[in-house]
Amino acid sequence: METIKILLADDNSFIREGMKIILNTYEGYEVVATVDDGREALDYCLTHEVDIALLDVRMPNMNGVEATKEISTRTKAKPLILTTFDDDEYILDAIRNGAKGYLLKNTEPERIRDAIHSVYHGSTVMQDVILDKLKSNLKDKDDGGKEEMKIDASLFTERELDIMRLIAKGYSNKPISEELFISEGTIANYISSILQKTGLEHRTQIAIYYLKGSLD
Repeated sequence: METIKILLADDNSFIREGMKIILNTYEGYEVVATVDDGREALDYCLTHEVDIALLDVRMPNMNGVEATKEISTRTKAKPLILTTFDDDEYILDAIRNGAKGYLLKNTEPERIRDAIHSVYHGSTVMQDVILDKLKSNLKDKDDGGKEEMKIDASLFTERELDIMRLIAKGYSNKPISEELFISEGTIANYISSILQKTGLEHRTQIAIYYLKGSLD
């Protein structure tokens, strides 16, 4: 059985060590190091094999958002944000910088475990509360009941816009295929086209792009 190697970065030693104990109880999960700032997290990922870097946001020397950018561009580790802060600016900055997920610390340990597993296998994760935080900043719905988008709809086909809308609602490929009556393979092709047109990297960024108009 494969073992997911995890780095924990948090300046709160109680949270850091507690999370280490919890994650090490799960089969196939190993916390290989714990550090208390983003600089140490980056240095460790540069010199050791790490699959998932679980990062707090507010840390000394280098915060989690800054560390995410460095780790995602300079190492093979996949950054996953775990924080008590749900400020939408942190969310956008973290996703811009390559975060593969964004979780709150009050999340149940089993869900954190599952999120790590999903990110390890190439998915992105974002809790409903995070998406809700972003959605709350949207303008009021128009008379037709549709969300007002700031994106340039002329860049996309009608089908691509449908897929972006469903991704923003948190749908995975299977539910999207059932909703639109097209195959999952076709969905994947449309998503690849959307990523190419926007220069984005993964579906969570598509959701943010659709909801906010851009990642800037």
